[in-house]
Amino acid sequence: MAYTRPSIEEHPDLLELRAEYERTTATNRGQAIEAMGLVTGTYLAASPWIVGFNGLSTITVANLIAGVAYALLMGGIGRGFERTHSMAWAAAIIGLWTIISPWCIAGSVATTRTITNNVVVGVIMLVLALAAATMRPGANRMRREMPDHPTPGRRV
Repeated sequence: MAYTRPSIEEHPDLLELRAEYERTTATNRGQAIEAMGLVTGTYLAASPWIVGFNGLSTITVANLIAGVAYALLMGGIGRGFERTHSMAWAAAIIGLWTIISPWCIAGSVATTRTITNNVVVGVIMLVLALAAATMRPGANRMRREMPDHPTPGRRV
């Protein structure tokens, strides 16, 4: 009789971890972070035309590329959190780049419009990416498993 070893994909701990990742992204917080990340990335990509600095081609291209990359990174969190959770740190780097890019890009692109737009959007991107990076599986499970202890002076 030949014994076949099950693959690692069928390991009960791995299946439970995947289910926990799914529960983490199914929370209101996870869905809100993903949605706001998609909107923020899309706005950054379109911001040169919305704010009116699309004549400055270098910052226009930089915002377009950074915005699309950010939207793709943040949009993937809900669908494959176990694989993209660490990519939230890359999204945070894109947020930092967005903040400093008006001063780093060649040409005279550091205008009031580009600086204001990129700093505000970059800070929002950074906060959202850090919120996505700090989402961790098991936080909800720990709250569910903790017994309810009555607070002193409160009738149960």
